[in-house]
Amino acid sequence: QVQLVESGGGLVQAGDSLRLSCVASGRTFSANAMGWFRQAPGKEREFVAAISWSGKRRYYVDSVKGRFTISRDNAKNTEYLQMTSLKPEDTAVYYCAAAGGPNYSLSAHDYDYWGQGTQVTVSS
Repeated sequence: QVQLVESGGGLVQAGDSLRLSCVASGRTFSANAMGWFRQAPGKEREFVAAISWSGKRRYYVDSVKGRFTISRDNAKNTEYLQMTSLKPEDTAVYYCAAAGGPNYSLSAHDYDYWGQGTQVTVSS
């Protein structure tokens, strides 16, 4: 059974940092792009960041550029999202996802596996 399990969410103050982790099990995703999405209350799920299979190519939504860093450790079948200078508008449930192919995508439709989500709450 393939599983993606996120961890690292929590309640922080504006300006703080958090690092989210996503551990995959059941199969290896070293040849697949991976990404992070988030969903705030009353809003649709939105793309946050993605990384190619090798880790050499990364893409971010404009609102997190310069503050968030996506990375991966294929040996550990794990991806990360380092979040700094957090803002109240970053409050959401964050989901990790594994794509069906090696190249990153901004579309949720290109991701075949999803984690259950981890809550990030940023207070002002």
